[in-house]
Amino acid sequence: MAMPEVSISTVAAASSEPADEIFLEGPRSRLEEFFTLLKVMRDFLRGFRTLHFVGPCVTVFGSARIKAGDPHYELTRKMGAAMARLGFTVITGGGPGIMEAANRGAKEAGGRSVGCTIELPSEQPTNVYLDRCVRMHYFFARKTLLVKYSYAFIVMPGGAGTLDELFEALTLIQTGKIKNFPIVIMGTDYWKELLHFIETMAQRGMLAAKDLSLIYATDSVDEAVAHIRTKAIESFGLKSRRRKVRRHFPWLGERGLVR
Repeated sequence: MAMPEVSISTVAAASSEPADEIFLEGPRSRLEEFFTLLKVMRDFLRGFRTLHFVGPCVTVFGSARIKAGDPHYELTRKMGAAMARLGFTVITGGGPGIMEAANRGAKEAGGRSVGCTIELPSEQPTNVYLDRCVRMHYFFARKTLLVKYSYAFIVMPGGAGTLDELFEALTLIQTGKIKNFPIVIMGTDYWKELLHFIETMAQRGMLAAKDLSLIYATDSVDEAVAHIRTKAIESFGLKSRRRKVRRHFPWLGERGLVR
């Protein structure tokens, strides 16, 4: 059943100052550090209030540089649609490329599509396939939100940022900070050297052999769907529910999302 239209609510940061640079530049005055702490708290609070009702989610990571028509874009679009049909909200970084493809696939399948964007010196456009979007000052806050609401992670071809997101999710699972949510790597032609290197890490004792099972690599949408159904839906007892707007409190900055 198609979703009713939901307007995009983008909560933009008012300040243009380079928040991450200021945060990471070293010790500053006590007062400045206190105000930085308040800004970090504001970032998290904004994210929590905007995304509180969007789940359960599947997060898709990947490059902003891949264009429509690229085989990896089309594969991601199919995966976005497949996740929506499973009943998940698809959440991405909200930008172009792979992120757009995943959101687009979810939207076209009548599912829920969410973005969590980041303030950058060179503006990264938000894609047009979002039901809900929140813009963050801090990279680490954004990464936390992309993990917090998700029951699975899909990793498509990407660069340094995608590697960062992949290994953060893997480390959190490996160390028991989050539950054993499935990580699916797609685009195996692109990732083959990385997958081989991860196996080498295990062979040399830098990674436990059992941790290799935390990653599932495939280029098949059907295989990825079956893996996520087993490792997320069945393992965590997720159930399909009639879509409705959950009770929310606008005075807390909350907005309902049909689910």
